[in-house]
Amino acid sequence: MTVSIFFWQYVWAKFSVNSFKKTLNYIYMKLKILSLVAGLAFMVSCGPSYEITNPNTTTLVDVPSGTVTTFTTQYPGATQVVWSAYDPAIVPIDWELSGWPVLTSNDYVVRFNLDNSDYYGYYDENGDWIGTAMILTDYNTLPTSVTAMISSDYPGYSITAVQKEFKKDNMAYEIQLKNGDSKMKLLVDANGNVLKKKSKGQ
Repeated sequence: MTVSIFFWQYVWAKFSVNSFKKTLNYIYMKLKILSLVAGLAFMVSCGPSYEITNPNTTTLVDVPSGTVTTFTTQYPGATQVVWSAYDPAIVPIDWELSGWPVLTSNDYVVRFNLDNSDYYGYYDENGDWIGTAMILTDYNTLPTSVTAMISSDYPGYSITAVQKEFKKDNMAYEIQLKNGDSKMKLLVDANGNVLKKKSKGQ
């Protein structure tokens, strides 16, 4: 009887040790996997890519360091910087109206915030700056010469959108107007001179 008790105590002890070893091995493997995942995540975050986010997809695009340097030199105070390949379907300005060079998917767009305003910067594949557009939400900040021109030349029209566009040493406002079903787009300089205009359907 005593021998039988000792035998079963021995078996139970042996089982407990083996079970404990298996548990330790399981924990060790889990830690190794977690460490590997954390390491990969760290390497990706330190890479040269910039994460691009839109409502539908998240993409990675490699931006040449020279292009990034050009941008950071121009806009050292920029925050919420997001780079992407140029997509003609996602443009806040009328490319034809602005008169800027035609871009392709080899070129780059950077969206950023500066002084609580949203900007879009455009750079070609060589890193040369094409232009920048700022989304103007407070129409009261338009120069009085611009608002006076709209009141006199486009009575009954209301402003629906404004982009302030910078190209090299030039600055202009792209203004969208609406009067019922009639729509108009103007490219206007700071003095209220209309540089170009398009009506609906043109």
